[in-house]
Amino acid sequence: MILIGERINAGFKDIKEAIMNKDGDTIKNWAKIQADAKATYIDVNMGTASKDPATLCWMIEQVQSVTDLPISIDNNKADILKEAIPVCNKPPIVNSTTAEAAKLDLLLPIVAEHGASIIGLSMDEEGSPPNAEKRVENAGKIFEKIMEYGIPPEHLFLDPIVMPLKFKQEQAAAIMEATAQFKFFSDPPCHIVCGLSNISIGAKHKKLINRIFCTMLIANGLDAVILDITDKELVDAILTAELFMNKQIYADSYIEAFGS
Repeated sequence: MILIGERINAGFKDIKEAIMNKDGDTIKNWAKIQADAKATYIDVNMGTASKDPATLCWMIEQVQSVTDLPISIDNNKADILKEAIPVCNKPPIVNSTTAEAAKLDLLLPIVAEHGASIIGLSMDEEGSPPNAEKRVENAGKIFEKIMEYGIPPEHLFLDPIVMPLKFKQEQAAAIMEATAQFKFFSDPPCHIVCGLSNISIGAKHKKLINRIFCTMLIANGLDAVILDITDKELVDAILTAELFMNKQIYADSYIEAFGS
């Protein structure tokens, strides 16, 4: 499972303040915490705290000063990506694009040039799809476009668009159905990813909802997730779900082995 640590995001008060005050220590600290928790990628998102490409580059540099984990660049502005991707020590994931042709034609050449990966949201100019069929249709458009630009399937992370259970309960089944179909686009298949915390927005039992939904998505093909990597119960549930899917070899110490 590809685990993308979500915490270096200006949506969190301490990160926004760190960006505004050029406080590198806070960003470094969260990079180390997530690396120690065994993240695969560190997501870096300057949000609305800045529009300056130099700010995102600075954030990436802070992360890379304490860990050699690759970066997930949480920005889809072409002018910013052109400056931020070369700062990355390893090929990053670009987070993200929709299925809109204009956006794909703007971002995919940059992704292809640098051997990066990209998250493709299964939505278009009409917004979040109401059903699985539209999600699959949009994902197919993204997949077709990456083929045009010579981007291999394993560099594409398709996102079925997770909606809050509290407000869009009927969407959960559609999300799982779409996820199950994404894996049939190619062999080898593209990755399937989700922003997990979206499912529990506004809910009381956030951690439980995140944990159960993630394991159900794994059963339908999910192999990457943007998450709170410090939530040990969630990570343990992911490891266990992968055992059931025969993606890991069972040992009584499988949880301890991951932590070590």
